[in-house]
Amino acid sequence: MSRTDLKVAPELDRPAPVTHKRRQIVHAGLGRQLVEAFPDALRKLDPRHLFRSPVMFIVWLGAILTTILAVIQPSLFNAGIAIWLWLTVIFGNLAEAVAESRGKAQADTLRATRSDTVAHRLETDGTVTEVRSTQLKIGDRVRVVAGQIIPGDGDVVEGVASVDESAITGESAPVIREAGGDRSAVTGGTTVLSDEIVVKITAAPGESFLDKMIALIEGATRRKTPNEIALSILLSSLTIIFVLAVATLQPMATYAGAPQQVAVLVALLVCLIPTTIGALLSAIGIAGMDRLVQANVLAMSGRAVEAAGDVSTLLLDKTGTITYGNRQAAEFRPLAGVGDAELRDAARWSSLADQTPEGRSIVELGLRQGSRDDDLPNGATFVEFTAQTRMSGIDLAGPDGEEQIRKGAGSAILAWAGTDAPGLAEVVDEISAAGGTPLVVATKIGDRARILGVVHLKDIVKPGMRERFDQLRAMGIRTVMITGDNPRTAKAIADEAGVDDYLAEATPEDKMALIKSEQAGGRMVAMTGDGTNDAPALAAADVGVAMNSGTAAAKEAGNMVDLNSDPTKLISIVEIGKQLLITRGALTTFSIANDIAKYFAIIPAMFAVAYPGLQALNIMRLSSPASAILSAVIFNALIIVALIPLALRGVKARPAAAAATLRRNLLIYGLGGLIVPFLGIKIIDLLVSLIPGIG
Repeated sequence: MSRTDLKVAPELDRPAPVTHKRRQIVHAGLGRQLVEAFPDALRKLDPRHLFRSPVMFIVWLGAILTTILAVIQPSLFNAGIAIWLWLTVIFGNLAEAVAESRGKAQADTLRATRSDTVAHRLETDGTVTEVRSTQLKIGDRVRVVAGQIIPGDGDVVEGVASVDESAITGESAPVIREAGGDRSAVTGGTTVLSDEIVVKITAAPGESFLDKMIALIEGATRRKTPNEIALSILLSSLTIIFVLAVATLQPMATYAGAPQQVAVLVALLVCLIPTTIGALLSAIGIAGMDRLVQANVLAMSGRAVEAAGDVSTLLLDKTGTITYGNRQAAEFRPLAGVGDAELRDAARWSSLADQTPEGRSIVELGLRQGSRDDDLPNGATFVEFTAQTRMSGIDLAGPDGEEQIRKGAGSAILAWAGTDAPGLAEVVDEISAAGGTPLVVATKIGDRARILGVVHLKDIVKPGMRERFDQLRAMGIRTVMITGDNPRTAKAIADEAGVDDYLAEATPEDKMALIKSEQAGGRMVAMTGDGTNDAPALAAADVGVAMNSGTAAAKEAGNMVDLNSDPTKLISIVEIGKQLLITRGALTTFSIANDIAKYFAIIPAMFAVAYPGLQALNIMRLSSPASAILSAVIFNALIIVALIPLALRGVKARPAAAAATLRRNLLIYGLGGLIVPFLGIKIIDLLVSLIPGIG
């Protein structure tokens, strides 16, 4: 490109070079987070915000009413009730504010990577114009060379380059992006390290991947999920029931000769309604999204996270997910009359000119089994591997004439050698039946050829995959491996990896049919993909995880994007989704259970004077009616703060069936919800009873 071809926009002010450092999110201690989030918690006292949570809105109204009573009818009891009701609302806001602050910290880091960079736009007449990245439109083509920042989201349409994506993924290792294939997508804000590429812009300014990430992480576009909506309706219904119950209680109490103070009725209502889960519900959802972001996964909605928790069928690509990306040499199989060392050295020498991953793995296996780097005879001539010959080799000068050694596909080697060998067919069939690939090694001196043996190439299953599939199976999740291999090879890998089923020779249509079949049986399906041909299946799956390295079509079709482009991340995503659902269920169980202890504290205190027999329900032996009621209100507020760490961290999802998980949570959080309040209210009562005028 000559300088005369470059048109520079006159208003363009070149920005200083931007240096992207590896993204590091450092979470401060919870105590510091609570302090820093406190101002946000106070701002959330706005009734327009609280109205979205009926439970906390009722507590807010109760706090206002008791504050007015404390002014009109001054007493230590009324003031105490008012103060602790305000703290209950603030603590509920605090849980949400802390959860949001984590996302904001991550969003600020991402926002720092966004800059108004220079873009070299290719015009239709072949010239190049420098414009700001904000001036780019969908369909524009830009040239990016080494050292420049990619100005916007797009697909590589020309060239290949090494790209630094650490600003987005936090991973310092560069990645290769190239035209065509499934690794053509690039993200604005990343840096080209070598070579040059032409990028076709696929997102308008303000709608880039970074912009979406920032908005989603901050919660600006977060909406309640179906489960949250259902639980909110349940909590609202319970709240309405208890409001009606408390409203009709005063006439009954008056008739019984035990009229109650308004502050006591408000305290009863607040302790009856499920304030604990009402205060923590939003924080649990936000924290679930945050855990995904920490795993470098961007969920397009909270619905997708919940769906991941309900997944019962997991579709996994074989290559890159269950196995490593390329087949590797596993063993040398010499034929009768051939020594191990002879086959090993011949296979290694003949693979030195084979730069494919398989060829390099043969060289590495030979070195591991005893070959030496310096054992190659002088005067060797290398024969490179080509797709046409399907062979690689080496020619050596010897006393009996030139010796030719070749390694390659069986049919190609047999045609080259012009001979067969006893036992070769059996070894080849055995390796093929095991799902491997046989490569034959032969040598020829003049017209005399000899078959030495076979190299066994196999898909190497990643360590720990069987154990992870066992855990998923224990959770009731069925795993299905998808591969383009023939059924015999697919079965061998499936058996070794421990998946439940497999789909061999899979086409995009086969994937769609499998997804629809599973969904027709009432199962939730999750899958990963990175190519345009995966887009229909990603869109059809309940959880579609697209690789960030994949095409724009794949990322648009999925409802999650893995920034690290690690297909095995799907397993972690399912675990995070289950953790979200389990956490919400566990804390809902605890919230409803701990209300029972408050009933035993408040009801006897309200009516023991009129009905002395109710004193038998005062099993905690609380000091006085006023002390009992205030202690219950104080515990009701403090338990929210105590549960914030659990809401943010999440309840660990253990490998167990749904029924076993339910029993465990009922035992721990249901029984715990009964016991903890009794102890807590009693301890608070002992302290409150020391205050003159209350005890």
